[in-house]
Amino acid sequence: MKNYLIIGGSSGIGKAIAQQLASEGNQVYATFHTNEPDHSPENTTYCSFEVGKETLDESTLPEIIDGFVYCPGSINLMPFGRIKPEDFKMDFNLQVIGAIETLQQVLPRLKKATQASVVFFSTVAVQTGFNFHTQVAVSKGAIEGLTRSLAAEFAPKIRCNAIAPSLTDTRLAEKLVSTPEKKEANAQRHPLKKIGEPEDIANLACFLLSEKSNWLTGQIIALDGGMSSIRL
Repeated sequence: MKNYLIIGGSSGIGKAIAQQLASEGNQVYATFHTNEPDHSPENTTYCSFEVGKETLDESTLPEIIDGFVYCPGSINLMPFGRIKPEDFKMDFNLQVIGAIETLQQVLPRLKKATQASVVFFSTVAVQTGFNFHTQVAVSKGAIEGLTRSLAAEFAPKIRCNAIAPSLTDTRLAEKLVSTPEKKEANAQRHPLKKIGEPEDIANLACFLLSEKSNWLTGQIIALDGGMSSIRL
């Protein structure tokens, strides 16, 4: 049994990761902010935490943490000329500074593991430019740089990788998939003709957290239905 900490583990991709890890017999510690779970499933401990406003309650955490996942994000799509500098700062604080602060707080616990793993999230929009994605791409581009730098600094004790998904059917993306017509239109933009499900992303995240990926670090892995690399 291993101990995993998931920041933002009560909905969407984070919830799917928590469920899979717990089902495999691991102990999961997950945070929530607005999406409070009705109950804590077996092998899972939830605690309230607001990124940027609080520090983690270390009394709820184990002495050794084998894996860290940072899930909080946002999808704000609009023309560049309409984005205020404050909007960029708000996204950056949530998606980058929040990741840095929480990781720094639990780093001593990760260092106590035999081999720990850190998983961040980027987006297909960093390596493949899309209209109106400036705000999200700026923050996630920073996450990609952070991932590679930390992978070099933490090797060989702690591995660090990031997943770069395309559109996934979660509450975060509800404006883009709120009707069957919108969902189908977005599915058709992908070579595999479907959008992602939280479980698709969780499968890869859990692989990156496991010893099965023990020779993999510093990578940004596209999980995007072929959108970043295939043209039909």
